[in-house]
Amino acid sequence: MKHRVRVWDLPTRLFHWLLAAAIIGMFATAYLGALDWHMRLGCAVLVLLLFRLVWGLVGGHWSRFANFAPSPRRIWRALRGQARDTEAGLGHTLLGALSVWAMLLVLLAQVISGLMSDDDIAYAGPWARHFPETFTAWMSDYHADIGQWLLLGLVLVHVGAILFYLLVRGDNLISPMVHGDKLPTLTSSPCPPSRDDLLSRVLALVLLLACAVLTWWLTGFAA
Repeated sequence: MKHRVRVWDLPTRLFHWLLAAAIIGMFATAYLGALDWHMRLGCAVLVLLLFRLVWGLVGGHWSRFANFAPSPRRIWRALRGQARDTEAGLGHTLLGALSVWAMLLVLLAQVISGLMSDDDIAYAGPWARHFPETFTAWMSDYHADIGQWLLLGLVLVHVGAILFYLLVRGDNLISPMVHGDKLPTLTSSPCPPSRDDLLSRVLALVLLLACAVLTWWLTGFAA
């Protein structure tokens, strides 16, 4: 008999929804011209990204990078239809893993380019004064054009994939990101749950606060 497995621990779920809200807020404030709030939300995203990088090393089983790294071996096995049962039923699929990595990298590039931007009109990032004007101008162009459209494209692909799995495959990917549990589709391999107890949640809170302090130092004091 199959039993539900804790796949997404609470810190990972909160990261996911807070990041989604922050991204929506960043797009909204950018188009409304509320640059002060846009900067604050960008710093919030940096806090979340730093936290996710650390949590990818010490977090719950299915949140660790080691368990969804798109290695050449995994790509080859997936192309040959030889993915492990647990990979097919729980955690990120290969395409899902690639999407996560792409989102993290594009978001990081977007935040860093924003910190280095200077449009000579209404906004200057806290790091802009440390770089030549030609470089900050290029960062501004990337942030406002290339990076923005890359991020929007990834968001649309992400939403489209969720709808495809829901409407075509009948697999609701949203519910597990709310309550954390998922029912394995296959049982021939062990399905280890993600640790999600009080101690791990306290650890996540401490790490989040540390990332917030580091972000404050990087964007404020160190700037």
